[in-house]
Amino acid sequence: MTSQVTKSEQEWREQLTPEQYEVLRRKGTEPPGTGKYAYSKEDGVYRCAACGAELFSSDAKFESGTGWPSFTEPANNANVKLAKDRKWGMTRTEVLCGSCGSHLGHVFNDGPGPTGQRYCINSVALDLKGKTDEG
Repeated sequence: MTSQVTKSEQEWREQLTPEQYEVLRRKGTEPPGTGKYAYSKEDGVYRCAACGAELFSSDAKFESGTGWPSFTEPANNANVKLAKDRKWGMTRTEVLCGSCGSHLGHVFNDGPGPTGQRYCINSVALDLKGKTDEG
C-alpha cells in the first residue's frame, strides 16, 4: 500500500521550485518540448518530484511526438491515481500521484500496444533515478 504524504501548501511552496509548484500543486502544464525528460532515453525509474513515489519505468517510455514524456503504463499502479478533468471545455483523464496527490499529466487511449494507453506526463513532475541509483 502506498503511504500518504500530507503537507500544507506552504510546505509544498518551500519544497518545490515555482515551476514544480505550478504543475504539481496547481495542475498547470509545461510547454511541449521544453521538459528535460521529453526526449530522454536514459534508463531508470521516474519518481514523483514532490514525494519520491515510483511512477514510471524507462522501459515503458516511448516517443509520442507530443513534446512530453509518454509512457504506456505505470511502474506501480498503486502509486498512480486517475480522476476526471473537465477543465478547458473537454473531458480528460488526469493522472495524479497516488501518494501525495500531485498533478502529473493526463492519460489518453491513443498509445501503442500492449496497453494502448499514453500517459502524457510533465517532465517537471518527474525525477529520474538511474537503475543503479539508490532511493
